[in-house]
Amino acid sequence: MATDGTYLTQEGYEKLMKELESLKTDKRRKLSKAIGEARSHGDISENAEYDAAKEAQGLNEKKISELEHKLATSKILDDEHMSKDEVLIGATVKVKDVKTGEEMEYMLVSEDEADFAANKISVTSPVGTGLMNLKVGDVAEIAIPAGTLKYKVLKISR
Repeated sequence: MATDGTYLTQEGYEKLMKELESLKTDKRRKLSKAIGEARSHGDISENAEYDAAKEAQGLNEKKISELEHKLATSKILDDEHMSKDEVLIGATVKVKDVKTGEEMEYMLVSEDEADFAANKISVTSPVGTGLMNLKVGDVAEIAIPAGTLKYKVLKISR
């Protein structure tokens, strides 16, 4: 998937764009200021503050480059033309744990958008992989480090 680009929701794409803009403006300014302050302390050849600021600047530029590449190669999911009766990336799926009866709802997203606290799981995670391509009524047996989960698909939405 890395060579074909990353699939992002519109929300995920906008979030990455916002992060990129922040790195290019606010963070660059802060790092430039920190380098200037460290430089003003005298000899930069033995200045740990200067070295740390330069390293942080390099890491920021690397992150900017990575985000620019990711955004340039990403594909925004078109929910209009995707199957609404099958679990695919971008779908929200309501499942029931067959053993406990607990119901959960997850949105399947790319690794870049995964946020377990927001119930967004990666399609490459064990649960995400186990749910892919299922339909309402299907039962998935998903191997996880703690054992096996058994989820029944109750509802699929976009």
